[in-house]
Amino acid sequence: MTEFELIKGCIKQQANCQRMLYEQYAGKLMAVCLRYANDAMEAEDILQDAFVRIFNYINQFKFEGSFEGWMRRITVNVALKYIQKKKLQFTEVSEHHDSAATIPAMAYSQLGEEVLLQLIQQLPTGYKIVFNLNVIEGYSHEEIAKMLNIKASTSRSQLVKARKILQEQIIQLQKIAV
Repeated sequence: MTEFELIKGCIKQQANCQRMLYEQYAGKLMAVCLRYANDAMEAEDILQDAFVRIFNYINQFKFEGSFEGWMRRITVNVALKYIQKKKLQFTEVSEHHDSAATIPAMAYSQLGEEVLLQLIQQLPTGYKIVFNLNVIEGYSHEEIAKMLNIKASTSRSQLVKARKILQEQIIQLQKIAV
């Protein structure tokens, strides 16, 4: 079944098409959810809510651009709303934030994608969200500011500090690996 046929089936609320769509994209969208959530259970809740929204609004997809990108934007928005319900605070963190010790010792030999994602996951919430939105999702600071109801300068500041923490952690990992 083509993507077009799958989407059309979902618009008609055909359960088999909805199931196929879920099975095809749940893994990729779960990876997005995990970047914003504090743990796997929270990510699963976000994923569930995202698919509810996707199925509710799939008739609004205009078949312009990437369908996966459209679903990804919905998932990010659901994750942000979930976080905002928890009254997200953008705070400053001390310069010596050390969470590298929680990375498994075997991971130190090579800084792979999984280790980097673990380091990002350990960032303070505000830093993590801005880093994900800017670096991974590609949103501008102005877009992030609108999404999070903050100033663009706050977004920039959070990103600079997130990068600094990640750089320090990577340097620490490299020292331990040597």
